[in-house]
Amino acid sequence: MGMARHDAYVLLVQGSSALPFLDGLSTNLVTDSCTTAFTNRAAKIIDVCEVISMTGQAVLIGYGPHKAHMIDHLSSRVLGQDVVLQDITHLNDVFIGSGDTPPPSEATVHESHFGTVYVIPKRVEWKETWSQTEWNEHRIEQVIPFHGHEITPKYHPLACGLGDLVHPNKGCYLGQEVLTRMRSRGKQGYRLEVRENPVEQATTKGLKRSLCIVRDQ
Repeated sequence: MGMARHDAYVLLVQGSSALPFLDGLSTNLVTDSCTTAFTNRAAKIIDVCEVISMTGQAVLIGYGPHKAHMIDHLSSRVLGQDVVLQDITHLNDVFIGSGDTPPPSEATVHESHFGTVYVIPKRVEWKETWSQTEWNEHRIEQVIPFHGHEITPKYHPLACGLGDLVHPNKGCYLGQEVLTRMRSRGKQGYRLEVRENPVEQATTKGLKRSLCIVRDQ
């Protein structure tokens, strides 16, 4: 078992309104450290992020290719709140894994919906112990969706196996009405499955099995 490198960005969200601000925009209840999704009005994913709560601030970890869109999404909604965003990606490396690899003392360790996340200063020059192939095989075995595979702007959180990140009693975020309607009707359009190879249109292709998002019948 081990840890793989995560193509992630790291944002510092400072101010007394940091957690309430993130809570008001995301699908999960953000009162402490957690994993949550940010969606648009159609409930499609903008990004799925780790929130690491700290005194008076929070660290937000998301998928690197979604950084610009996510910063625009957050910045346009600050609206006078005590919230300041700072991009500290250049100072940190991010890894994710099974949680059994001892990290350096400088690491910030966070238990994510997807595994154990390690935020490690770049100056440490820490190296991954898992290849992306090994990480993918672990995900397939555990049926874990991930960025750039199952988690894309094409889908809503329910379709890619992230129903646990959509809090059932939380409202007033972008996409909430759509997700609530899907749940109440029992129709979400797609679902995440693991299937034996060969598999057409796999989202994560493994050596023997693959993850795929299939249409609900």
